[in-house]
Amino acid sequence: MNIAAASKARSAEQPAQPDLVALKTKQQGAWSSGNYGLIGMTLNIVGEQLAEALDLRSGQSVLDVAAGNGNVTLAAARRWCNVTSTDYAPNLLENGRARAAVDGLTVEFKEADAEALPFVDNSFDAVVSTFGVMFTPNQDKAAAEMARVAKRGGKIGMANWTPEGFIGQLFKTLGKYLPTPAGVKSPALWGTQARLNELFGPAAATISADPRIFNFRYRSAEHFIDFFKTYYGPMLKAFGALEPAKQKGLHDDIVALVGRMNEADDGTMVVPSEYLEVVIVKK
Repeated sequence: MNIAAASKARSAEQPAQPDLVALKTKQQGAWSSGNYGLIGMTLNIVGEQLAEALDLRSGQSVLDVAAGNGNVTLAAARRWCNVTSTDYAPNLLENGRARAAVDGLTVEFKEADAEALPFVDNSFDAVVSTFGVMFTPNQDKAAAEMARVAKRGGKIGMANWTPEGFIGQLFKTLGKYLPTPAGVKSPALWGTQARLNELFGPAAATISADPRIFNFRYRSAEHFIDFFKTYYGPMLKAFGALEPAKQKGLHDDIVALVGRMNEADDGTMVVPSEYLEVVIVKK
């Protein structure tokens, strides 16, 4: 076998590397569509609970990464912290800015990529993210950035959906129709202790990851699907990318998933979704 043939054979044996830049651009478009602010506001309680778990104190510097519409941003600002709220979707930052203005809260909003945070090392007392940073294509880089900008002895706090919970299973259902590109890790891995240890272990003095439950409360399964199809960018894009027969299949599978997990017996939807409340102390 000549050198060229040997090189070609080795290339064929190696798995294709995902184009993370292209994936990030696609994701940015998805999160900028719909109106995530309306979805995010239903999750307010998670930001408040994370702020309490971190024991945030007045005057501390807090960075919210992939902040979305700013749930934990506002929770920290209500505790008189000095908050910087970042996201790569400008429309979500505008949503957070409007909410802060209505509440009379002072927050700095800054467009930023979670995988390349524009801050110097050891800048913040706390670095936080609720259901945000877990969606970054390059998980290792995003985790390294969060650890880099946290002060020594500072905290990293996150809320991440677990694979077994409702949203984790919803991701799995969507993946049946629109598979994740080869080599791209599932966002739900951020909701496992093992993956957190891989991502943050070298930088962490301690890693605490406690299971918590958020209840999705809607009028019905149909109401949930219609609301998410309209306002939740990734689901809006998923349905839009499918032909009618597959749209119906996805719709029916989500209805079945809700049916399996629904705890309401009055025709409404009350579906518990597990997430990990994560508190990491940096070395």
